[in-house]
Amino acid sequence: MTDQSVLAAHDGMARCWWAATDPLYIEYHDTEWGFPVTDDRRLYEKLSLEGFQAGLSWLTILRKRENFRAAFAGFDFLQVARFGEPEIARLLDDPGIVRHRGKIEATINNASRAMELIDEFGSLSNYVWSYAPDRTEPPAELPSITPESTAMSKDLKRRGWKFVGPTTVYAFMQAMGLVNDHLVGCASRPLAEQLRESIQKP
Repeated sequence: MTDQSVLAAHDGMARCWWAATDPLYIEYHDTEWGFPVTDDRRLYEKLSLEGFQAGLSWLTILRKRENFRAAFAGFDFLQVARFGEPEIARLLDDPGIVRHRGKIEATINNASRAMELIDEFGSLSNYVWSYAPDRTEPPAELPSITPESTAMSKDLKRRGWKFVGPTTVYAFMQAMGLVNDHLVGCASRPLAEQLRESIQKP
């Protein structure tokens, strides 16, 4: 088990242990990670980037995130869904992203699947937030999967999504604030919880 404690960075602020190792991580932790997101484009982007992360570190993806956004039309799923072989060839030739054909094709496929969920549920947000657990206390150990992430993963796969295993889905849930996994003592935990409580779950 990783030492799941809070650490103080150069500014003295208490943060989750993983966020004190790199300036990009610090900014991401303090401004994004664990804060609730209901914007469909951001949700699609994060699911896509979590898929690209498989087998890599999140820091690698974070460093390339702006390149990914440029390459995938700002993760506008309406545009990405229309990508074909010319776009795939362009992406495979783009050194600014992770050039993995399976992950690129999954991102394009999942854009169409996201539109299907929006047609059925009204928004991608309505769908993903229906899997948010009710717990408000952090677990004794941060899990890599949960019953909720396993259930969402299974349903997404049934609907034709790719690169959405339960570990990938749980990392998405943590980042998008569906759970508040900021550790006790982390300066960001109270605000994340307050914002999460304001979300109206479907």
